[in-house]
Amino acid sequence: MDIADNKQLVKQGAEAKIFKGSFLRKPAMFKERFRKTYRHPILDESITKERMKAEARSLVRCRMLGIHTPAVYSIDFSTRVIIMEDVSEDTQTMRMYIDNVQNSNKNDVLKELKPLMERVGQIIATLHKNSIVHGDLTTSNMLVKLGRDRSTPEVIIIDFGLSYVDGSAEDKGVDLYVLERAFLSTHPNTEELFKTLLQSYRRNYGKGSSEVLNKLEEVRMRGRKRTMVG
Repeated sequence: MDIADNKQLVKQGAEAKIFKGSFLRKPAMFKERFRKTYRHPILDESITKERMKAEARSLVRCRMLGIHTPAVYSIDFSTRVIIMEDVSEDTQTMRMYIDNVQNSNKNDVLKELKPLMERVGQIIATLHKNSIVHGDLTTSNMLVKLGRDRSTPEVIIIDFGLSYVDGSAEDKGVDLYVLERAFLSTHPNTEELFKTLLQSYRRNYGKGSSEVLNKLEEVRMRGRKRTMVG
């Protein structure tokens, strides 16, 4: 699978490069995973293949559940590339969106962002109820697309490269903790917003949410102890 003709590098992370291009005359994103030279080549091929399959599987499952994620167009294990729908048009990262609202001098930032946090809580609850653990929840891995009336933002979840299927409350609690740490460190003075997100999570998850949120608190305590010990 050749991505060289019209590729444009848009992002490079620790695990992969993201290119923008076209596939079958449609705008597309190409995610190309790195080779890990410190691993045995056969082991590296096996791990990469399993992670690519897990990522594609999570994306497909999310769409079946009504969660907006990029559609998977094609996978090429030989070149380590997943080709996906380009969902970047008319979107911005949630990180940028929240920053813009916080810097807009509006009187009630909490009121402005509350519907968005409720939607995110609903999405994560749906993921977890169906045993999908994202593995890297941050406001940079969520895109915001405003509706036509400019009042109802649509949330698109991206980057499922570390995702996996697990029904344990522990792993779901860790997933929420990763988001909480990323959220509060990136967006100061947003504790109330994150509480709104968790309230929505509890409400939409329903039975079983208390166990997950109790695990979240346990993970928080372990994190505080590590910080104190150094």
